[in-house]
Amino acid sequence: RYQLDLCKRALEENIIVYLGTGCGKTHIAVLLIYELGHLIRKPRRDVCIFLAPTVPLVLQQATVIANSTNFRVQSYYGDGKTPRDHENWETEMAESEVLVMTPQILLHSLQHCFIKMDSIALLIFDECHHAQVHKRHPYAQIMKEFYNNDMVKPPRIFGMTASPVMGKGGSNKLNYTKCINSLEELLHAKVCSVDNAELESVLAFPDMEVHTYVPLSQSNLTVTYNKELDRSKLESERILRESLYDFKDSQKKLKSLGRLHGNLVFCLQELGSFGALQAAKAFLLSFDGDVLDRKESDMNDNSTRFKHHYLNKAISVLSSNILDGTHDDSFNLEMVEPFFSNKIMVLINILSRYRLEENMKCIVFVKRITVARAIAHILQNLKGLDLWKCEFLVGRHSGPKNMSRQKMDAIVENFSSGEVNLLIATSVGEEGLDIQTCCLVVRFDLPETVASFIQSRGRARMTNSKYVVLLERGNHSEEKLLNDYIDGEGIMNGEIDLRTSNDVFDHLEEKSYQVEKTGASISTACSVSLLHRYCYNLPKDMFFNPSPAFIYIDDTEGIICRVILPPNAAFRQVDGQPCQSNDEAKRDACLEALVKLYELGALTDFLLPGSGSRKNKASTTNGSASNSHDDESLREELHEMLIPTILKPSTCKLDCPLNLHFYYIQFFPIPADRHYRIFGLFVINPLPMEAEKLEVDLHLARGRIVKAGMKHLGTISFDEEQMMLARNFQEMFLKVLLDRSEFTVSHVMLLGNSETLQFNSTFYLLLPIKQELYGDIFMIDWPTVKRCLSSPVFKDPTGVSAHGSYLPDESLRLLDNMYSKTDVVGSLIFAPHIKTFFVIHVILNELNARSEYDGATYEDHYKERFGIKLSHPEQPLLHAKQLFNLHNLLHDRLRETTEGGRELMEHFVELPPELCSLKIIGFSKDMCSSLSLLPSLMCRLENLLVAIELKDVMLSSFSEASQISASGILEALTTERCLERISLERFEVLGDAFLKYVVGRHNFLTYEGLDEGQLTSRRSAIVNNSHLYELSIKRNLQVR
Repeated sequence: RYQLDLCKRALEENIIVYLGTGCGKTHIAVLLIYELGHLIRKPRRDVCIFLAPTVPLVLQQATVIANSTNFRVQSYYGDGKTPRDHENWETEMAESEVLVMTPQILLHSLQHCFIKMDSIALLIFDECHHAQVHKRHPYAQIMKEFYNNDMVKPPRIFGMTASPVMGKGGSNKLNYTKCINSLEELLHAKVCSVDNAELESVLAFPDMEVHTYVPLSQSNLTVTYNKELDRSKLESERILRESLYDFKDSQKKLKSLGRLHGNLVFCLQELGSFGALQAAKAFLLSFDGDVLDRKESDMNDNSTRFKHHYLNKAISVLSSNILDGTHDDSFNLEMVEPFFSNKIMVLINILSRYRLEENMKCIVFVKRITVARAIAHILQNLKGLDLWKCEFLVGRHSGPKNMSRQKMDAIVENFSSGEVNLLIATSVGEEGLDIQTCCLVVRFDLPETVASFIQSRGRARMTNSKYVVLLERGNHSEEKLLNDYIDGEGIMNGEIDLRTSNDVFDHLEEKSYQVEKTGASISTACSVSLLHRYCYNLPKDMFFNPSPAFIYIDDTEGIICRVILPPNAAFRQVDGQPCQSNDEAKRDACLEALVKLYELGALTDFLLPGSGSRKNKASTTNGSASNSHDDESLREELHEMLIPTILKPSTCKLDCPLNLHFYYIQFFPIPADRHYRIFGLFVINPLPMEAEKLEVDLHLARGRIVKAGMKHLGTISFDEEQMMLARNFQEMFLKVLLDRSEFTVSHVMLLGNSETLQFNSTFYLLLPIKQELYGDIFMIDWPTVKRCLSSPVFKDPTGVSAHGSYLPDESLRLLDNMYSKTDVVGSLIFAPHIKTFFVIHVILNELNARSEYDGATYEDHYKERFGIKLSHPEQPLLHAKQLFNLHNLLHDRLRETTEGGRELMEHFVELPPELCSLKIIGFSKDMCSSLSLLPSLMCRLENLLVAIELKDVMLSSFSEASQISASGILEALTTERCLERISLERFEVLGDAFLKYVVGRHNFLTYEGLDEGQLTSRRSAIVNNSHLYELSIKRNLQVR
């Protein structure tokens, strides 16, 4: 009944519902949405907006509303598919009735006028205690900047909280009163609650227990551990400084190492040496340090070595005095108890006491992510606690291996279903987790706020639930803090019934700027982030990342912040007004910079980055300045790709013998320590002489170069069968190059087998070539082509049961079948456990899974790292090279060469056969190396052929064009952004000067009556880039 009463009151005025966790606040919100449904039902333009402070809460509340009503519900959050322009937001507002979102999304939308406050009929704040007048939470900014009582049609406000008081530590009665008064004033609402007697009749409240523990003393062993960890940190810092030369990068990584060290020392004090050891192991597993998980280009990256060096040293130090039996996956409490702190032992005793209770579920709250990981690892492997199925729940931005949202949702779902019954959680588990069946909550660390105390206690909702708090024995400050939390709840209830003061907190003074034309606005609260966003959208490359710099100047009136923008910004620097702190000065200066950027046209009328504002409307297409990419940069115009005529398919049919011109492709690696498979290019028409003489330098990683060229060897005739084989082979390697995801499944269809497939815009063939043993005769390597196409992956899976029968010594058991060793060597395989393709070079008969690897064995490594128990550890390992990723090899990468020079050794890894699925037989390492070069070579050839055609067009107009080389024309057609080591910029200087001279001379001779100024204006209008662009469009010169 109390829910209906509160809903009725919410219909009459703005209210804040103050009820404990599990008392049905969301249900009241759903009732209110239903009662006000006539205001938001389509086709009305008004909507209901439901705000929740975290993404999990957004998703959860959207699901509840959708399941409880028949309204059209949509959810929006930072990394979701949130609209980014006015047109898309208008569509969302027209189609949706209830919009559930994070407050930052609404604040951003109101600032840039995607959403107007007068189009919101009902505005709901979940966990509304975050709205504090003296803080800059988005809740507070929304109400301070966009809500006022003078509005013609203000939205109905409905707030929900389990504690209207925020703030760390205990608080006195006056502060509680200030918090409640300030919350009411900010939300323009009245706090309402229900008598506890009525709640107790329908809800269960947990009994609270306090358990004390003895803090870890500074024993000789602990001091030794601390000294050894400090020594390891210093060694790792030395490695870091030796491997990095960029000061900023070095400082950033030193801070990262400092945090890592601080976390381990903290775990040593809180959990003991064994707990710190588990934390170090968890960190090591989180870092991407395993050789099998890393790309070849990262293998020599020394910038990550310091982390692994430190963690390996730490594990060695912390495990030095621990008994051997504790290094197993599971361990007995008696063996590890001497290495635990008393605090973790108290927790273990609590869990042991409750482990046999029926349908028991428990949440343990901790402050630090590292502690959550370590405790979870301990409890998962501690014998005697087998009935507890443990997982940890931390935030998404939780270290080197962030917890994905899908994993978070899966853990909460498993906890709700009972598959997991013990959760080690940080504060992310306090707000809004909809878990109805938890009956034990343990505060391993004391809450930091009364809100945290109330919300974590509210997780225990079952009858006879327990709320257990761990306190340090003899720590009077912790005892006082806990008593303040307990008393504070009573004070809050009393203040809501009868307020003892009208005092409120002082408001943060904010400056703001508004565009009168559109109503878009920005304040000092959000000015810093918007300025960073503007700089982020400026042109950048791998050597330059535009960002603002800030200089603080002490002035007699306060601190002045000077903002220095990147060189390619609309202006360079601006000073803010004197302020009392660095933070306020920075915000003020950023607002000044944004105002100036708007005045210069660098921000749109909606204060968004981009040049689609009032000063650039003439340059926008179809008047749609707001259409943009996700980063809101202007959309580029796409041009037609010009296909060289010589590569266009002819009218010949495939059922006739087809004579193709044969060009032998030559590769010369520098240094000459790699082998490349010989390939041939086959085209219908002969290439022009300038194209035949093409020579290209292909730049690989670490300064390696492959010189490529072609040689004409006459013609070769293809019959119908050969043409089908060639087309299938080319389709096969193009799939590997461009979309190898198709090969992750067991069967791949080649469309070249279809008789209906016709040539598209271009036609040429690239096929492997072999040379006769005697003489210079080259011919197509049809055996290799047929061997690749005979791979099981291309056969009908319904007709293939096994690849063949082999003797044990001649075969290997792979993931998908038994194969001959001769088929495995020189084949393309897929390793599903790391989702990576490899090419098998050789079989390592001298190594198997029981061979030593990194202090253990390969078998142990795969079990620990991937949770895989090998079934055939006696099989020899495969010597494999990771399949390349496609790169632009026309780009000059010599500058990226390290001081160590060119790397001579190729990188290989060892793989157990049973983890590999065979895909293409005969796909050798040498062939793979050649295929990595062909796309860049063909790109340069096609561009050169286009340049030759343009030269022919020019030659038909004036004979002097014969003296121009095709390579010169190609350079004149290529922009710097193509990254091909040639560009038109060099010619642009000469071209501009020549164009101005020719036009100026023509005007001088043609218009004798014009004076100097008129001749100059006419010349400028003709050579203007916009005019030249229009002329090029008319002459169809815009194709690429």
